[in-house]
Amino acid sequence: MSSLFEALWVNTSASLQRFDQPLLKYLASHVGVAHWAYRQTPDEPSDLEVPVQLLHDYLREQDRPVHLVAHGTGGLVAFLFARQHPEYVRSVTLLSVGAQVSLDWIAHYYFHLKFLNCCRDQVFYQLITDLFGKQNPAGHQYLGRILRHALATSPSPHSMIQTATLAKGGLPVPLLACGGHDDVVVDPHEIEGWRGQMKGCDRIYHCPQGRHFFHSTHSDLVGEQIIDFWHHLSDANNASWSDIKLALDSNCRL
Repeated sequence: MSSLFEALWVNTSASLQRFDQPLLKYLASHVGVAHWAYRQTPDEPSDLEVPVQLLHDYLREQDRPVHLVAHGTGGLVAFLFARQHPEYVRSVTLLSVGAQVSLDWIAHYYFHLKFLNCCRDQVFYQLITDLFGKQNPAGHQYLGRILRHALATSPSPHSMIQTATLAKGGLPVPLLACGGHDDVVVDPHEIEGWRGQMKGCDRIYHCPQGRHFFHSTHSDLVGEQIIDFWHHLSDANNASWSDIKLALDSNCRL
């Protein structure tokens, strides 16, 4: 099947995808972008291998590698997929995903729920403030509904019992790691953690403002960085599968 898109947005939460829309629209005005979503049902176990396998089933039908873009837990899925199946991936852009890739807002929530001596509603109040800044009562109510739904349906490896960790390591494909300056969940230090495992083609971008969903509030700034990153990889856009594999083995020197 011929690819009609160059980039694929990976999403694992229906309730959070509204925050992706501004950046998706920006990217779609420059290149062909598709949206792939995984929706976990209440009867499914929270197993990241399920969306990774489904993403593989989807991308193996494409005739060339694509750029993956994802935020948060979607970024963790994109990261795991690119590690397992780099031949399908042109590059990976991770938003609010640090070198410890399993660290996300859900881990942040369970950490506070476990160690703060307060009720769940108070933890959610603090979580909303951390993620979005101070809100009026209506804003807290609206964002609380969104986050509670996302917490119940996201394929997160975290729970009240434990917060999962994954071994650190880079990717065999080009990587752009982006973070917001005011993100208290995946702070600039976490984004900088990628430097120790970067290849020559990899980049880090610190958005000068923005919290955990900085790509929603500063979509133009982030979008410019992503498009520029892809342009610098454009020499390989027409490469064959064997060319891509050779480039990966050569540490992305395309």
